[in-house]
Amino acid sequence: MGVTELLLIGAAVFVIAGTVKGVVGIGLPTAAISMLTLFIDPRMAIALGLGPVLASNAWQIWTMGDLRGSIRRYWVFAVFLGASVFLTVTLSADISERVIFLAIGISIVAFSVIHLNFTMPPMPDRHDRVAQVGFGTLSGILGGLSGVWIAPIIMYLSARNLSKDAFVRASGMLLFVGSVPLVAAYVQQGFLTQEIAGVSLVLVLPTLIGFALGARLRSRMSNEKFRKVLLYVFLILGLNLLRRGLF
Repeated sequence: MGVTELLLIGAAVFVIAGTVKGVVGIGLPTAAISMLTLFIDPRMAIALGLGPVLASNAWQIWTMGDLRGSIRRYWVFAVFLGASVFLTVTLSADISERVIFLAIGISIVAFSVIHLNFTMPPMPDRHDRVAQVGFGTLSGILGGLSGVWIAPIIMYLSARNLSKDAFVRASGMLLFVGSVPLVAAYVQQGFLTQEIAGVSLVLVLPTLIGFALGARLRSRMSNEKFRKVLLYVFLILGLNLLRRGLF
């Protein structure tokens, strides 16, 4: 596939993915990677999403503030997440596309199910450190394989029973922390070439356009209804990726 075709497909996908995030506040990499894998191989799909994901996560933590507080509280999670992402990409560089499809499918199905109908039981403070190690490692493994590591983060933060603002701050910080070693590992392994990196950076613009469009649409429609329809679409896409990995 040529660069021009890649740009056109990527621009269309990231306008849609940015709109999704603008409307419901979640799902940028989930939407983008699930759609891109319909046209290109999964490694390239993940690589193309790195620019928009890194930029959107950086913007989220910048606008929410209190970054130091989030780091102090969740630094254990962040360390194990970042290390697991980098090591997983490095150790899985030669795995087959079917395994990657399975990992992406599991991540997207888990993301959808958790948001549709799942409540985490409250977690006592005495278990917090162990939980950060476990969920951070799981997030990193899924992120290194699939480029989507939000589901374990949501499970952990939901169990901590945070306020809405604290949840958004913490999730934004942890998403950004996972993005940085993912970029570094993809560069080291040669998955993020200079050409793909250039296309990925260009795709930040349609992502922002979609985000602005989504923010405008949010005031004109039922956010909850759209969110549920979207999650069912994600679930179908995730199940299709699982099928591609299994058969």
